[in-house]
Amino acid sequence: MELRQLKYFEAVASTLNFSRAAERLHIAQPPLSRQIQQLEEELGVALLDRSSRPLKLTNAGSFFYDQTVQILARLKEVQIATRRIGDGSTRWMGIGFVPSILYGFLPNVLQRFTTENDNLDISLSELTSVQQAEALKAGRIDVGFGRLAIQDEGLQNIVLTEESLVVAIPSGSALTQEGEISLRRLVDEVLVLYPASPRPSFADQVLHQFSVRGYEVGKIYETNGLQTAIGLVAAGMGVTIVPDSVQRLRRDDVTYRPLTEKGLTSPLIMTLRVGDSSSHVQKFRAMIDAALRDGRV
Repeated sequence: MELRQLKYFEAVASTLNFSRAAERLHIAQPPLSRQIQQLEEELGVALLDRSSRPLKLTNAGSFFYDQTVQILARLKEVQIATRRIGDGSTRWMGIGFVPSILYGFLPNVLQRFTTENDNLDISLSELTSVQQAEALKAGRIDVGFGRLAIQDEGLQNIVLTEESLVVAIPSGSALTQEGEISLRRLVDEVLVLYPASPRPSFADQVLHQFSVRGYEVGKIYETNGLQTAIGLVAAGMGVTIVPDSVQRLRRDDVTYRPLTEKGLTSPLIMTLRVGDSSSHVQKFRAMIDAALRDGRV
């Protein structure tokens, strides 16, 4: 699949007319039609209903059109940012994060850092810890914040803090009558785990707390996101275990309770490339260190 084909398809799908699309693209209609046909053959589905007058998108075509628009828009953003970086007006810094860190101290630090470094183009990417390790090694991000230390000789894992774990339960559950809830009590509940993939992940940290105590978890429901997990809890589909700071995500239909077992924590880990001495990364790291020293965590 070529970028040119995506541009051609976007023109056809937005006009639903091969002639107008060809005029917009400044090409003849026959080669445009051939490119769309080749795209359909590669995908193995029809994107356009040619029997209809005017043309219509098939269900698959509508989906592919939405995705194409997003891809082309993202590409344009990348082109603009690359030009800014190339002419020296802006430097780029990529930061990866897992969603649960957004309820702690990091957003405030990030906002201060952005304000004080307005010549720095900061890109944020929601990635699991495993994905962050891959992105760091590939140079797609410069700093990662996660819950899992991925061991790699090219990466440096720094534990910033340890967060207590709490259990999120539906507000209508009988469990809300208890001041603390034990892991043993939760084996009888549907346990919502996240993320489902890639593994290892925070889900494995949670399961480990049960297994080391000899508890066998009953029914498990896996999802890929914290917000989805909380949403399932709110719908009464089960319970989930989250870092303490997630309690700031307040909902009337979700109640949080501490766990009876003491010392159950999840680390907040900053991961960098070994030997990365770039000035913007060092500045960011210094600001985080200052926040830790000042007790703003």
